[in-house]
Amino acid sequence: MFADFSGDCVRVTALDGGLVELCFDRQGDTINKLDDKAVAEFGRAVEAIAAAGEVRGVLVTSAKDVFIVGADITEFGRKFQNTADEVARDVLKANQIFVRFEDLPVPTVIAINGFALGGGLELALCGAQRVMSQAAQVGVPEVKLGLFPGFGGTVRLARVAGDRVAVEWVTGGRPVKAADALKAGVVDAVAPPEKLREEALALLWRCVEGQVDWRAAQQRKRAPVAAFDAMVYDEALARLARQAARHQPAAETAVRMMREAATCNRTRALELEAAAFGAVTQTQAARSMVQTFLNEQAVKKLARRRAEGGRKVRQAAVLGAGIMGGGIAYTTALRGTPVRMKDIAPAALELGMGEARRQLGRQVQQQRIAQDKADAILASITPQLDDAGFDTVDLLVEAVVENLAVKHKVLAALETSVAPGTVVASNTSSLRIDDIAAPLARPEDVVGLHFFNPVPVMPLVEVVRGSRSSEAAVATATAYASGLGKTPIVVKDCPGFLVNRILTAYILAFCDLVAQGEDYEHIDRVLEAFGWPMGPAYLEDVVGMDTGSHVIDVISAGYPERMRPAAHNPIRMLAQQGRLGQKSGAGFYDYDAAGGKPLRSSSKAARALVAQLQQGATSVLTDDAIVERMMVALVLEAVRCMEEGVVGSAAELDMAMLLGVGFPAWLGGPLQYADWLGLPQLLARCEALSACGPLYAAPALLREMAAAGRKFYPVA
Repeated sequence: MFADFSGDCVRVTALDGGLVELCFDRQGDTINKLDDKAVAEFGRAVEAIAAAGEVRGVLVTSAKDVFIVGADITEFGRKFQNTADEVARDVLKANQIFVRFEDLPVPTVIAINGFALGGGLELALCGAQRVMSQAAQVGVPEVKLGLFPGFGGTVRLARVAGDRVAVEWVTGGRPVKAADALKAGVVDAVAPPEKLREEALALLWRCVEGQVDWRAAQQRKRAPVAAFDAMVYDEALARLARQAARHQPAAETAVRMMREAATCNRTRALELEAAAFGAVTQTQAARSMVQTFLNEQAVKKLARRRAEGGRKVRQAAVLGAGIMGGGIAYTTALRGTPVRMKDIAPAALELGMGEARRQLGRQVQQQRIAQDKADAILASITPQLDDAGFDTVDLLVEAVVENLAVKHKVLAALETSVAPGTVVASNTSSLRIDDIAAPLARPEDVVGLHFFNPVPVMPLVEVVRGSRSSEAAVATATAYASGLGKTPIVVKDCPGFLVNRILTAYILAFCDLVAQGEDYEHIDRVLEAFGWPMGPAYLEDVVGMDTGSHVIDVISAGYPERMRPAAHNPIRMLAQQGRLGQKSGAGFYDYDAAGGKPLRSSSKAARALVAQLQQGATSVLTDDAIVERMMVALVLEAVRCMEEGVVGSAAELDMAMLLGVGFPAWLGGPLQYADWLGLPQLLARCEALSACGPLYAAPALLREMAAAGRKFYPVA
């Protein structure tokens, strides 16, 4: 009889009739993951099964609500410090464990009860048959980390489900539901969750009794891909080339490797996969995007911690309607919190309610919610011209015009209508929270809640702690933002807070480049090729030239020693000419909104105005020099924010820039980018750019860290 095997992650127990069950059950955790420890234990379990001659079949299960969520990403930072060859050797060595399991002389059936992602699906593909719960999802999401499967996933997917499925799954990285996985041929059967084990066991018995040719299924994975179709790979490469993701090479690297591996046997194909995987781990994209994943988890934990002790928001209010106020009210109501929306103008209230209706209509159209639920959500938003009911409000979001005197007037008038302890959260993007709170009777209740536009879409909220903001107010605001499905990041009160402050340095660098004669359309093309979703000129058009000019002036005034708007400021000049961007149909570009989404085109009028501002100046910097001027200014301002304690950690700063302004994902954030450049090298670039102005002066923190050999992200 088989002697049971038991470890911290895997156990094997005997079943009736010579079958055994290999169960993943990571002790002390709610999930299973394939870290080094789990892979090693899996290997020992496979050896125990192989050594027991009486075993007739293996059922693989999970004791958790998920099957296996994938590799332990926290181990990647250490592993990726190795060379490409060293990584490839380690991966190939681990792969031999999967091969030994696949080559067991008995049938193996995998019962996929929940998420089987990345390494979890790769392990499942080693089995002879797979039965998937209707509630489960499978996939290989590694491309979202700048990687691709390294435990044989690219090899086995192509041989189990064919070229096209393998290429689509590896390059897309999306999780797939049970019915689609069955249709794709990745799993062999689908079962209701409550019958998964029963049906997987029945399938295993059919294999044992010879009713299912499991040996042929396993042999297919040892041979080259059947019906190899080179066109599939060529089409995928052409599609990836059109996407112009040159800074994220994982998908293209995977496809090229898979095309070669498809014609090889399993041994050679796994060698090719391991070598390509080792190479891709050395890319900036992989290292940055893996760290971003870890940063995301860290920021979520910090948000939960900073929300502790907060007041539950049972009734919210928005002061100031319009598109922004309506977006905040809609997002609040959508998450189940009733909200009052006040404005002094009926037209603004109707605009705010119209925004809520529009957003709910989209939810219904996309079949995310039913019409009756949309109607109930809309009914939970109360538009009003007075203060009725404000005494029951737990949190008030102020979203009136960005004018300090106006904010003082409306908040002072409203303060008597709300109860003590009601959190007053200003949605200001550029004014100081301390300045807003100064004339109020209860400044401890005042915080900032800076939503990014459009509110329903943008995931970031800056929670701004004023010098007199109470811990309870900050905690309540943080919990409220988390409850909206947003990522709240607590920042210190200062001009521009965090994201807009850092972005202002970038925009000022752009203004300087244009003033000295650079073509703004060329700058846009260069920065978009570098990975930004839109170049700086296009960004200002989308924001609105009047808004952008005002924000630049207000934030720059807070840092006069280095933030000095160019004397010939193209953003201010275009705003003065009434070219306000998309909303007026003309800014740096002209816009045609006839088809719905405004389409931009080059503007002769704007180019003529900018040429007048340039006064004959010409500049022909290289693309790399343009990137350097823009990005170094931004990175240095990020370092200053760390130096001043504007934000608590490098992870929070980098996530804020990724979520708030679409900082290029392959860089991972300003501070990851600084580490990649090397802090001594960044310091040297400061010296080289010193003639370009005080924006490029090296912060003391940069000098200290460079001298000490420190990084913002030390490798554990």
